[in-house]
Amino acid sequence: MPPSDSEPADTPWLSDAEQCAWRTYLEASKLVMHGMEKDLQPFGLTNNDYEILVNLSESADRRLRMSDLAAATLQSKSRLSHQITRMEKAGLVRRENCESDRRGLYAVLTDEGGEVMQKVAPHHVASVRRHFIDLIEPADLDRLSTVLKPVARDLRDKRGKI
Repeated sequence: MPPSDSEPADTPWLSDAEQCAWRTYLEASKLVMHGMEKDLQPFGLTNNDYEILVNLSESADRRLRMSDLAAATLQSKSRLSHQITRMEKAGLVRRENCESDRRGLYAVLTDEGGEVMQKVAPHHVASVRRHFIDLIEPADLDRLSTVLKPVARDLRDKRGKI
């Protein structure tokens, strides 16, 4: 593809192998996430809901500062705030003021949210296996983790600087 006026002439275009890897990654990641989302729908949850429930259930006292939860789930603070509002209405989480910092808020997993998490977790694990784990050879899982860790680390580091 020739360069346009808005891109540098020395753009390193993707080789066929690079293009194939990139497009396969995009297709697979979208299809996996779509399948996971579809499997959570009968429980009235989205992937984002489930990720928040997991983070809260695995944290000390089943609570996280909203800013830490936003960072853990890679959501903007405003998007997370809307998400938490929706989840509060469903009784899954609640907000609490931070006593040490009056401006800070915690997202807290409610007992109902914990019960939902326990009910949904086995179905979620089965979904992860069906849409991802069981389709990949065990040795390839190790390689996949090795390949993707530096990508995730680099992008997470850059995200913190943006």
